Amino acid sequence: MAAGLTPIRRVVTGNDAQGRSKVTWDGPAPNTHEASLGSGRGHTDIWVWHETPLPINGANDDGNLSYIFSGPPGGGHFRVVQARAKPADYDRAKDPDVIAPHAPKPRAGGQGLWDRGGNSLYESAMHKTQTLDYGIVINNGRDLVLDDCRLPMKVGDIVCQVGAWHQWCFPDGAQMAFDMIWADYGKDGKGLAQGNDRPLPAPKLPMGVKPARRIVTIDRTEGRGELVGDTAAPDIRLDPARPGYAVHRLWVADSHPAKMVYETLHLPYTIEPPARGSVCRVIDYPPDATWKGKVGATEVAAFFKAMGSPGASTYSSSAPHPYMQKTRTVDFCCVLEGEITLVLDTQEVAMKAGEIAVLRGANHAWSNRSNAPARVSVCTHDGKA
Repeated sequence: MAAGLTPIRRVVTGNDAQGRSKVTWDGPAPNTHEASLGSGRGHTDIWVWHETPLPINGANDDGNLSYIFSGPPGGGHFRVVQARAKPADYDRAKDPDVIAPHAPKPRAGGQGLWDRGGNSLYESAMHKTQTLDYGIVINNGRDLVLDDCRLPMKVGDIVCQVGAWHQWCFPDGAQMAFDMIWADYGKDGKGLAQGNDRPLPAPKLPMGVKPARRIVTIDRTEGRGELVGDTAAPDIRLDPARPGYAVHRLWVADSHPAKMVYETLHLPYTIEPPARGSVCRVIDYPPDATWKGKVGATEVAAFFKAMGSPGASTYSSSAPHPYMQKTRTVDFCCVLEGEITLVLDTQEVAMKAGEIAVLRGANHAWSNRSNAPARVSVCTHDGKA
């Protein structure tokens, strides 16, 4: 464990010989890199994949696989980046890490990575990777800088970076999770926006539903990262049997490599992603006590049908939770707020804000046994046995 990085608890599931879901690893994610992104900035690998769909089985800890900065061209990676906060007496003139802005150029030693300088101890370079990124703030805050704006982000905010030029600034220090998926940059290799799909407008939030912030960025023209939208996630689904439950869908990738497009939420709604694709969601879980004893087979079946995935339910009157589900996917789940219990076939795991679960084709449910709502971000990827 690198001394300067805050440990990230990572729970990884597997299946036993009878096919029942279980915990395979539970503890601090071991693959840490204290200064991988410059002085005072490092990252912790949570999971790496070199092929798509992702394997859902195997005895190896794929958080230990190697990759280039932008990720494996055949797959992607999920990691947590950490930066230290900028002190009040910081003097940029004395900063040994300052690099002046310069013309775009490939970064040495990296494939699918370009750099325009402008970095310091507390700012990344303006850069661009050949990836679609789901960037999720899990602790403190950081500022996202584009060529047309600067956006402060806080815990729970998510940016869908569609191959855009961008820079990160760290006024408070932060931990931020990144699901980085190799992208299709077109025949010219410039990674510009493809198509003309209109971003969906901000939603009218249902009563009692807290917004999930979605930022979308893209390059409309060469060399300029620009804002597409900054609103509450516009696609929200509820469960009438669980007042307070809400699913906010932020992005869908329907291919690998991922497409560079303005919007994807017009794609069909299912829990599972499209073939070779992924889905990014935020889910709000009310306390189980608000609905426990009022939900049975009828209510559960109605929920999974409304979600477009009736076959995902593994409901049984003897199951450990009525909303148990199983899909052929790998899910990266970050607890953003509150406390929640991951329910598996053979055991239960209590988790809290800042902790991450990697679910590999697991039969599971999430149970909120506290007195307050819990919020979890879920990045779901197509998997294979």
